[in-house]
Amino acid sequence: MRAIFPFTAIVGQKRMVRSLVLNAIDPRIGGVLIRGERGTAKSTAARALAALLPDIDVILGSPFNDDPNDPNNWSDWAKENDSENGELKVEERKVPFIDLPVSATEDRVVGSLDIEKAITEGKKHFDPGVLASANRGLLYIDEVNLLDDHVVDVLLDSAAMGINIVEREGISFTHPARFILIGTMNPEEGDLRPQLLDRFALSVDIRGIRDARDRVAIMERNLGFEADAEAFYKEWAPKEKDLADKISKARDLVAEVQYSSRDLISIASLTASLNVDGHRADLVILKAARAHAAFEGRKSINDLDIAIAAELALPHRIKRGPFHQSEMTMEQLHEQIENLQGEMQGEGTAEDQDQDASDKESADKKKAQIVE
Repeated sequence: MRAIFPFTAIVGQKRMVRSLVLNAIDPRIGGVLIRGERGTAKSTAARALAALLPDIDVILGSPFNDDPNDPNNWSDWAKENDSENGELKVEERKVPFIDLPVSATEDRVVGSLDIEKAITEGKKHFDPGVLASANRGLLYIDEVNLLDDHVVDVLLDSAAMGINIVEREGISFTHPARFILIGTMNPEEGDLRPQLLDRFALSVDIRGIRDARDRVAIMERNLGFEADAEAFYKEWAPKEKDLADKISKARDLVAEVQYSSRDLISIASLTASLNVDGHRADLVILKAARAHAAFEGRKSINDLDIAIAAELALPHRIKRGPFHQSEMTMEQLHEQIENLQGEMQGEGTAEDQDQDASDKESADKKKAQIVE
């Protein structure tokens, strides 16, 4: 097996790394769109993330990576095999990493039903597509802006619903389609329609690193990997394991992370103050904030979690133009949240205000530790 460049060996690009890690912790966030010039480690990071994730248990022979412990979300194939065989065997697989070609058609993506066999044999015959292979894994689309808009719509619909339903001539087939969607693109080659941009939960704009020392580190690490990939990976293996363990623990913890009505008001006030259309951004910020809190080992979110999540969820949703700011830093978002809370503080009790002060002090300490 070809060695993968270690995720922890990627130099800089903190926002990209953070967005990928948060999606690994909670795939329900809804994926990430990475926009940037060529040669900025976009595809390298996506492949490296898949290598960090633990192996999965799958029903033996399932082309849909069916989870034996989740019968409520089995494919029609798994349900039929369960009723026929009575006992399902299990195998262990690597987390799938599926690379979708730009030339992919709708049938290639969603799969196809063989109507003739269904009529002559009385059985549904389904040829799995990309969505089947990507279930419980990562679906990577390079140059997503060059993909047919209709195919992108289908992909984003499946990513949002977590299920793929194919219907032809009154016959249907259903299978789970839960995956981490990672799209990359170079804005110089054209952009996505605003409706499609909004469907990506998080968005990151990345550029080449300007610091000379970091650029030297990039060269040294790439040359080391090219010279002896296995030895290079072994050198980074301890850091890879530490991050993999941290992600695994966060995955187990994220469902327990709590949020208060005050947190919800902070999120809603922030998006409203920035004139963000729709409500998808509010939900994305909440999910990403919970994932970040879990990554930090906490069971409740704070203002800094919200600011970090907003920094990733809002860049492609803030209206652009001469009278609109197109990008806000995490510090600016954190300050905006504090200002909005200050306006509402008069409505709270003294106990609430004491708690606010305590939360702010804790968030400020953590904020100082984050390297942007």
